[in-house]
Amino acid sequence: MTNKSSKAITLAFTGASGAPYGLRLLECLLAADYQVYLLISSAARVVLATEHGLKLPSGPEAAQQALVAHLNCDADKLVVCGKDDWFSPVASGSAAPKQMVVCPCSAGSVAAIAHGMSDNLIERAADVVMKERGQLVLVVRETPFSTLHLENMHKLSTMGVTIMPAAPGFYHQPQTIEDLIDFMVARILDHLGVEQGLVPRWGYDHRG
Repeated sequence: MTNKSSKAITLAFTGASGAPYGLRLLECLLAADYQVYLLISSAARVVLATEHGLKLPSGPEAAQQALVAHLNCDADKLVVCGKDDWFSPVASGSAAPKQMVVCPCSAGSVAAIAHGMSDNLIERAADVVMKERGQLVLVVRETPFSTLHLENMHKLSTMGVTIMPAAPGFYHQPQTIEDLIDFMVARILDHLGVEQGLVPRWGYDHRG
């Protein structure tokens, strides 16, 4: 499949805690009519089942069908790529979307991306976006950060990667877990240039 849509993005789920962030982001991107190339690590499948009760089949096509049913979305807008699918558009600078988000992003994935490992499709896709001078956003979920974690994130930041730890705010007075999830997803969408109305903007909707 070739990437013919200007509104195309690569989204990756890794094994860090925070699966609800990734699923909500996926839902919002699809609702915004984006073509989403979704990459899911083996560890991410475990996290999805543990945190969200969503058990995805191992095969890409079956996983895609399960997600389409779960999100009730347009099947044509979602492409689930196998972790070793080196012929997918995201593996090549000539076809990959110019934007990519890893959400949630594990510290291990940060390290691999920072050092250009490219041992799996997630790492390769991130490497492609960086070398093509695209936009890469890493929604890191770890606490506390070790010095090594910080060094890896600093290295990526100096190369133009956006480091966005999953650290929701509270000024919108969240009442539910979903409100906290939407806060982070709204910030991600803002950085991607995607219109969103998930959370009131500071200084505009709080004026008396």
